[in-house]
Amino acid sequence: MTTATAIAPLFLSHGSPMTALEPGAAGLFMQALGRQLVTSAERRPRAILALSAHSLARRPTLLVAERQHAVHDFGGFDPALYQLQYDAPGAPALAAELQSALPDLLQTHAMAGLDHGIWTPLRYMVPQADIPVLPLCFSPQASPAELWALGQALAPWAQQGVLILASGSITHNLRRVFQGGAAVDAPEVEESRAFRHWWAEQALASNWPALLDYRRQAPHAVDMHPTDEHLLPWFVAAGAGGPASPALRLHESVTYGCLGMDAYAFGPRASALAADLTQNGRAP
Repeated sequence: MTTATAIAPLFLSHGSPMTALEPGAAGLFMQALGRQLVTSAERRPRAILALSAHSLARRPTLLVAERQHAVHDFGGFDPALYQLQYDAPGAPALAAELQSALPDLLQTHAMAGLDHGIWTPLRYMVPQADIPVLPLCFSPQASPAELWALGQALAPWAQQGVLILASGSITHNLRRVFQGGAAVDAPEVEESRAFRHWWAEQALASNWPALLDYRRQAPHAVDMHPTDEHLLPWFVAAGAGGPASPALRLHESVTYGCLGMDAYAFGPRASALAADLTQNGRAP
């Protein structure tokens, strides 16, 4: 691995596919975050290792391609959404580096495609699409502890200029969203507020045992995550950041009253990133 500046692993809540057309507070934050990360040559990632709740496999799999493109993996939305593209360089060299170092953990597949959980944040963060992107699929059957361990195995690359970008949703009960008929700016329900508050408190306290056991310990955990694939990427980014530093919430907002849009940074570089965002007025 080449010498490069360490980059804090990130977890971003990507929300509805409509976030790509209607940024809201979270989209504006992603824009600000991207400016903070890519406008400085010193901080600019050499590649982005991206994992999303919408790219799943039986075991951790790197999607190796020379070029990546947006996949419109949804239906029934505004036709304008299907016209949006995100064509970025792939990162086959990084894939070979990772697979060589971690042959028992990672496999590769010769295919391209960025699901909307990846390309939506990247359209805001890196609109020029000029940073190589390497998608990493994970198993939705993996436990939080197993995904933490995957993140720990990837930690050396975060120290060597690779942005580990995990995308999901800090709360994600689509039944509530669709059955309730709430507007995008509806007031937050109490269950969502309680869960997000508990999560932020435990993260700041580095209470990793409680977070790893969140389905038993967090308030309204099963209500906010009937299935937990949208929260599991958080643990990969957290594992890559390591247990010594707290997880810092960089942004918090809610859409549809119960779809949390919180963002977190991990590891020893997280506090500096949070301070820079605040200093520059880029943490809405």
